[in-house]
Amino acid sequence: MSIFDTLMAYERDTQALGQIAGRLGWDQETMMPRGAAPQRGEEMAAIEAVLHARRSSPQVAEWLAQAEAPDEVAAAQLREIKRSHDRSVKVPSDLARRLARVTSEAQGKWAAARADEDVAAFLPVLQEVVALKREEGQALAAGGDVYDAMVEDYEHGTSAAEIAATFDAMRPGLVDLRARVLEKPAPKALQGSFDEAAQMKLTRKLAKAFGYDMGHGRVDKAVHPFSSGSGLDVRITTRTSAHDPFNCFYSTIHEVGHAAYEQGISRDYLLTPLGRGVSMGVHESQSRIYENQIGRGAAFTSWLFGEMRDVFGDFGINTADEFYKAVNTVHKGYIRTEADELQYNLHIMLRFDLERALMAGDLDVGDLEAAWNDRFEADFGYSVDKPSNGCLQDVHWSVGLFGYFPTYSLGNVYAGCLNQKMRADLPELDAELTTGNTSSATTWLRQNLQQHGGLRSPVDTIERAAGAAPSPAPLMQYLEEKFTRLYDL
Repeated sequence: MSIFDTLMAYERDTQALGQIAGRLGWDQETMMPRGAAPQRGEEMAAIEAVLHARRSSPQVAEWLAQAEAPDEVAAAQLREIKRSHDRSVKVPSDLARRLARVTSEAQGKWAAARADEDVAAFLPVLQEVVALKREEGQALAAGGDVYDAMVEDYEHGTSAAEIAATFDAMRPGLVDLRARVLEKPAPKALQGSFDEAAQMKLTRKLAKAFGYDMGHGRVDKAVHPFSSGSGLDVRITTRTSAHDPFNCFYSTIHEVGHAAYEQGISRDYLLTPLGRGVSMGVHESQSRIYENQIGRGAAFTSWLFGEMRDVFGDFGINTADEFYKAVNTVHKGYIRTEADELQYNLHIMLRFDLERALMAGDLDVGDLEAAWNDRFEADFGYSVDKPSNGCLQDVHWSVGLFGYFPTYSLGNVYAGCLNQKMRADLPELDAELTTGNTSSATTWLRQNLQQHGGLRSPVDTIERAAGAAPSPAPLMQYLEEKFTRLYDL
């Protein structure tokens, strides 16, 4: 075996162990007994210690120094192994282990605090998570910006300043369009109660309609919908609400976008650094284009309207056009994952600013709830009514995902670029979507983006697929045109 082959064999074992750690996380959010949380924390800490030791091993550095890449793919593998190694050697093993244990325990405490509407019960462990993440960020930044180091984990090649500039460019247009929309009468809403078992049956049909391979995946329920895994085992979760089936259906389509990306990556990259999505921003581009530009479009919703009528009977909506407007209603609300396309990015901008302040030490954890509530009222014009609709609604901070939130809006920006190119390449797409057939769209995305996994940088991945450098302009144009027609502005 060459040195490169030896390194790749070692890396496959590391990747396999990482998949096992991910499966523990999936189980924790879906099947694990609540009382198992302390033990699970120790289990997660133990496997993280093993992974950290492998990733930071001096032997890896020696192999990297000697390995020769025979082609572009091999060069990309070495680049990604080196990036992981360089990061790992900066973070002390004990810190990595403590973070794994505390964030595993914090997740359960967050879920309990959210259910009890008790911010005070969550703040002590959040304080611990924030302190550990600051310590990690300082180690990674090596004198640079701590938050930039955190963003690098999820969207390498960008910075907080670049993200802030993008958000600043988007915010005025979003606020203006929202104001014009909210002056108009609200569309008709769904009426009645929707059996939750029937929702789960239809949501699995939706998952398959968007190309999710149930032979290598499964759909379960969780407090916070998510996608987990890569390669041959990619799982998703959703949630149900008796009075809001859209919550279930569009959470599922969103997570299928993530899962389809992982399932669509070339099998040649299985259990290698290239065998997963290149960044969370690119990942979100897939979930958001599946959910919004495809799933909430007039063509696809005309098919979904018929499916829902077959399952639930009369629910107060009489035509496909009324249904399309109901799916895309711009409404007051607190929950990010339930937000309409128009307001979603404003939720992300709020979190981006708050977590930057937390990591910089400009905002104390004890003041987080008040800061959230003040910012929400300033941005949305009404007050948060309870913690589960405010600072307790998202799981991310409890599990230490600081730097993750801005990638949601970057994903929207990328999705706008991809949708513009996909529509130009597939002029007959809407005719197919009216029958529930998404295969042309999902095949286009698989061929132009998903199959390449981590081969290229995030920006290069989008630029090659979309035919132009990423820009918020296509997204803003799409939103303006869509909601102008919907609300007759």
